[in-house]
Amino acid sequence: MNIFDKGFTPSEAQIRYLDGDFVVMKPGSFVRCAITGKPIPVDELSYWSVDRQEPYADATAAYQAYQRYGLNG
Repeated sequence: MNIFDKGFTPSEAQIRYLDGDFVVMKPGSFVRCAITGKPIPVDELSYWSVDRQEPYADATAAYQAYQRYGLNG
């Protein structure tokens, strides 16, 4: 099933974030930004924290997380 099929319902993916890559643990079409709560399509996911295992919508949100938690927080 893809997004163009009738009855397609977007679902949240579960992802394990690695250095420079990620592994989809539970398939889905999006993840939620840990800072903004904004849904991020999995195929557009570019920013995340390996230490905190959380995704970010953009560089600004990633920087806000860095400011909030520090490098290893």
